[in-house]
Amino acid sequence: MLEPEHGPKMQVEHTRTRCWVCVLSCLLLACLYVGSLYVWRSSLPRDHPSLIKRRCASVLLVSALSPAVVKVWMHWAEVKVNASVWELMGVRLEGLVPAAVLPLLLTVVFYLGPLVHSAMDNPEGFTGELQCALDVQSWMLCVGDAVWLRNQVVAPLTEELVFRGAMLPMLVPCTGPTAAIFTAPLFFGVAHLHHIIEQRRLHQDSMSVLLVVSGIQFLYTTVFGAFTSFIFMRTGHLVGPVLCHSFCNSQGLPDISSALQHPQRFALLFSYLMGLLMFLVLLSMLTDPFFYGAIPVCSLADPSMSAC
Repeated sequence: MLEPEHGPKMQVEHTRTRCWVCVLSCLLLACLYVGSLYVWRSSLPRDHPSLIKRRCASVLLVSALSPAVVKVWMHWAEVKVNASVWELMGVRLEGLVPAAVLPLLLTVVFYLGPLVHSAMDNPEGFTGELQCALDVQSWMLCVGDAVWLRNQVVAPLTEELVFRGAMLPMLVPCTGPTAAIFTAPLFFGVAHLHHIIEQRRLHQDSMSVLLVVSGIQFLYTTVFGAFTSFIFMRTGHLVGPVLCHSFCNSQGLPDISSALQHPQRFALLFSYLMGLLMFLVLLSMLTDPFFYGAIPVCSLADPSMSAC
């Protein structure tokens, strides 16, 4: 729990200061994360293996420093809880297995439509999709691919550690659990706007097109950030958001327009709808804190605010 302050006026002033420092700390982490991508001056495209390796090293370093930022903030804000910084950031053992399996299952359910779509377009159907997913040789090739490693391993791990694991524990004492779920993704969405710089540098599109694309990207990254923030607050684990992030990166955005033009569009649209409905039904059940034990980050919330 947070240590009480003496006097209501002093308490209000300290709370306001704490909130400002919290926001500035989150902004600092976001700037450090994005800024680390540009410490390497290069004319190479973002998917060049050499540039990917350098940038991965940069964001891994920033991610490694994020627990120190949380620790310093806790010391300054005089936050006292019976949990370590790592536990507050979702790195813990209690409830680890369900935290890894259930949120990922929930995300797979949401992608029912795209998965059915992919199976329909595969000449070997669902069997071919399953064989492809379990093919060891294909996985070995992926592990050696710098783009795959960035998209499926480094980006999910580092982004979730910084934008969920580090930011949410700092936001919860200030905003409460519910508001923190919708506040942290704003930093995540803004952090993705740096792609405008790269695309503009390569002269791939006009500025108006880049702004529209970036606006759409900001929207869906913010919505996705709210989802993984919700997972983090409900489970108290980082592993679920990381695995969900990796899976979503592998699938991309659901292609509704392609489904509408498909010869079997009615069956496809039904699978898209069923996936969405089952996701909404299972969202609360599969993230029930009962499966995950006591959630350390919830101990940071003021007792008067809504529980996790």
